Amino acid sequence: MKKLPTWVRDDGSIVACTEKIKVMKENFHEIKQIAQDAFEDGILLEVSETQMRETLHQLVEELMNPYQKKSTPKK
Repeated sequence: MKKLPTWVRDDGSIVACTEKIKVMKENFHEIKQIAQDAFEDGILLEVSETQMRETLHQLVEELMNPYQKKSTPKK
């Protein structure tokens, strides 16, 4: 994986906490390894490389933010 980005908050400020950055680095390393393993399994099982890539991209697009602020209903 290329160098990870400088992590920023929604307001544009930089996440500078060393422990937070360490957790992000570890998480992305794990994600990359799991995705690589799934990709290789698909190829070995004769699934189209293009389909594997598209499906992995779709998986990322479908991730949901459980912490997203919900707007209050209008009265």
